[in-house]
Amino acid sequence: MKTHDTDPATDAKLRANQENWDARTPVHAASDFYGLDGSRTAEDWFAPFEWDDLGPLKYRDVLHLQCHLGTETQAFADRGAAHTVGLDFSGAALDVARRLAAGRGRCVEFVQADVHRAADALAGRRFDVVYTGKGALCYLPDLTRWARVVAGLLRPGGTLYVVEFHPVLNALGAAPGAGSAPEDGQLLLTRDYLEGRGALRSDTPYTYTDGPPVAGATTSYEWRHGLGETVSAVTGAGLAVDLLRETDLLPWKRFAAMEQADNGWWRLPADHPRIPLLFALRATKV
Repeated sequence: MKTHDTDPATDAKLRANQENWDARTPVHAASDFYGLDGSRTAEDWFAPFEWDDLGPLKYRDVLHLQCHLGTETQAFADRGAAHTVGLDFSGAALDVARRLAAGRGRCVEFVQADVHRAADALAGRRFDVVYTGKGALCYLPDLTRWARVVAGLLRPGGTLYVVEFHPVLNALGAAPGAGSAPEDGQLLLTRDYLEGRGALRSDTPYTYTDGPPVAGATTSYEWRHGLGETVSAVTGAGLAVDLLRETDLLPWKRFAAMEQADNGWWRLPADHPRIPLLFALRATKV
């Protein structure tokens, strides 16, 4: 999986991530977290403001980058997109995504490729909407390169819409003595908010969902990206940012103290500081 403009060491990390996500897939597919048994719907993964921001999808071609199991991808087809494509580097995840979409009668195309090679894998096709996020950008080593790829995938007037975990959320950790996980106690800034220190290596048999340990590759790498870096990468690729949201909502209960909001998502209680946990960015190819 040689990617464009990456060095051998970075390529090795990206290959490790692909192997790790292949290994995670059986655990994710069987988890309550994803609810592929029908206990969760595609709409559950979207905040109401996302559909307002995206506007009508009828007659529009939509590409979902780093789509994993396609749990969100199917919602675009449900909302009338002319054609919906999900792209991911994990063949195991896309096997599940295809079965899930077919079983529910949804017309969705899934393409296996590293995001850096999306243009080649999609044979030069262009889209009206490119959607990505909720745990995607941290697996990319260089957002400048990523943004150039996205710009090349959009038609003139097309929209990039990113809904992603806020760098503040990624920087939060547990207070010393509160336990091994941030769910166990008071939250502090214990990890980098800003980019620049390179890849963070993780080697654990457990993934972020419920379920048994991963059977297979357990090593993965993440890269930190600040909000400023993200906006600069997008504008540097020639896209015009016209919306940037920050919200205290998350689609799942990340911390034990969180309470469920009216829309079914989760936020910290009123006696906690209001901090951004998710952001949304919309940009247009001019």
